[in-house]
Amino acid sequence: MQSGLYVGISSQIALERRLNTIADNMANMNTVGFRATEVKFDEVMSNTRNDLNAKVAFVTQGNDYLSTRNGQLQNTDNALDFAIKGDAWFAIDTPAGQVLTRDGRFTMLETGQLVSIMGHPVLDAGGAPIQLNRAGGPPTVGADGRIMQGGQPVGTIGLFTADLSKGFIRADNSGVIPTDNPQPVVDNFDVAVMQGYIEGSNVSGISEMTQLIQVNRAFEGISSLMRDTEASFDEAIKTLGSGR
Repeated sequence: MQSGLYVGISSQIALERRLNTIADNMANMNTVGFRATEVKFDEVMSNTRNDLNAKVAFVTQGNDYLSTRNGQLQNTDNALDFAIKGDAWFAIDTPAGQVLTRDGRFTMLETGQLVSIMGHPVLDAGGAPIQLNRAGGPPTVGADGRIMQGGQPVGTIGLFTADLSKGFIRADNSGVIPTDNPQPVVDNFDVAVMQGYIEGSNVSGISEMTQLIQVNRAFEGISSLMRDTEASFDEAIKTLGSGR
């Protein structure tokens, strides 16, 4: 009976983890460039003490990963707004280090430097800040990220990929800081820069609400099962104590 309680507790811990990710996703439904967090749970098998052939399954606390669905594109007609077609990221230089983001709402400083909406330098494929000509007029950016002003190339917006399955932490600007070193995208025709667009959050409100209901029901069901198990355990102790 104790094994049943332990399994129930492990399930509740996992459900709490999932509930936290759902709450974070729902809070960022309207955040530009946000990618939803999902959780993968693994099963852990353990031998019971009274029967070495019996197995008890516990669930792990889970590992976070990001949904790779693209968010909906919105046409802004702003020459300094950008979205990415495909699975890649912009890179910005922040006090926390290099951050990958899908939020392409950029601006140009008086110095001509291209920065994110948070004021952090946008990086090219070599990891250097992008410098534009303030007097050169609105830039034109091609699908490969090459920036043109007055018919002359002035830089390239860097696109990067990283293996986020190795770990990451969230950062400002809908960004992530991956454990794996980001690599520039080279000759990948499935990835492209789209000028004059921004990408919305890829969170599906209906899907998250459905999962929220499922998690709440599962939590209530496990709580009820644990109460019944504990009651049966107490009754067994009373019976053994009375010598019946």
